[in-house]
Amino acid sequence: MKGQNRSDVNPGSLVDIVLKQDQPSGKLTRGIVKDILTNSQTHPHGIKVRLTDGQVGRVQNIVEKGQ
Repeated sequence: MKGQNRSDVNPGSLVDIVLKQDQPSGKLTRGIVKDILTNSQTHPHGIKVRLTDGQVGRVQNIVEKGQ
């Protein structure tokens, strides 16, 4: 599942994000969502989230949906 809709991303979801510094290469980082940072309902580049380890990036794939 893609991460462009805010309603699809929940705290506790396991996601693949792209960090700002990794955008040119497209390298993905996997982690669990702590906070949702995007206020709008959709975003073409992915919903911006903060992972439990503090990293911030845009959701590219939702691996496992959280609560």
